[in-house]
Amino acid sequence: MSQEELPPPFINIPGLPNFRDIGGVPLPIASQPGKTIKPGVVFRSSEPSKVTDQGVQQLQDLGIKKVYDLRSLDEIKKDAEGGHRQVKEWEGAERVFAPVWRDQDFSPTALAQRFKQYSDESDRGFLEAYKNILLAASSNDKPYKVILAHLSSSDNPPPILMHCTAGKDRTGVLCALILSLCGVDDASVVQEYHLTDTGLQSRHQEFVDWLMKDPAMADNRPGAWRMISANPRNMQVHLNWIRENYGSVEKCVVDLGLITPEGIEQLRKNLIVDESAHSS
Repeated sequence: MSQEELPPPFINIPGLPNFRDIGGVPLPIASQPGKTIKPGVVFRSSEPSKVTDQGVQQLQDLGIKKVYDLRSLDEIKKDAEGGHRQVKEWEGAERVFAPVWRDQDFSPTALAQRFKQYSDESDRGFLEAYKNILLAASSNDKPYKVILAHLSSSDNPPPILMHCTAGKDRTGVLCALILSLCGVDDASVVQEYHLTDTGLQSRHQEFVDWLMKDPAMADNRPGAWRMISANPRNMQVHLNWIRENYGSVEKCVVDLGLITPEGIEQLRKNLIVDESAHSS
């Protein structure tokens, strides 16, 4: 299925795969009947270096005012080498540099360890990787805190776009937190994460080829494919880990200093709406 043919919540933005709205996800009928996540506020995607002029116009039409880039300085520099994946900005939207790792280590040893976490055949690899993402995003400049503050700062926060490179892991962990804080059940959170497998179809081969150039992934093409996959199990084990170690997603984000209990309440007021008000 081509990018143009992907159904909602995907939106066809030329040159920007995996672009979708995390709104429209229904809340459990038992606890919040008739409620859903407000569409048109939180968007996610892969990095936007290849977005076309038409795509930019569509992003402007969606009213996106802030674009949060979760990549590190080293990653952006490496991505841009040889004119590849240059940083993209456009009028009307502020690009906010919000790195999970500001100066990520790209030494062969660090790469091998990081790649091993993601390419491991067991749950252990992604569990460790997503734990590290959450803890890194909760320290130093606290990029997740910056984004959650925007979404809980007023009654009507302007729409945002969040991305890393593929829009899968760093972006996915934060989207899972947002949805979980609003009361979305695990099955729906995990399904939203899994949509990335569909959204990235047009870039799968590009990302695998790029990974295979690194010595850490030599002769491990199956591992490279596992790295770019959004297996539902990856996110479920992460949510399980949060609850086992913090008791709840709410307590986790408060303990990590990402948002206050009052902020969670405002986030819910901003993002939980009546389903009938946004049904087509």
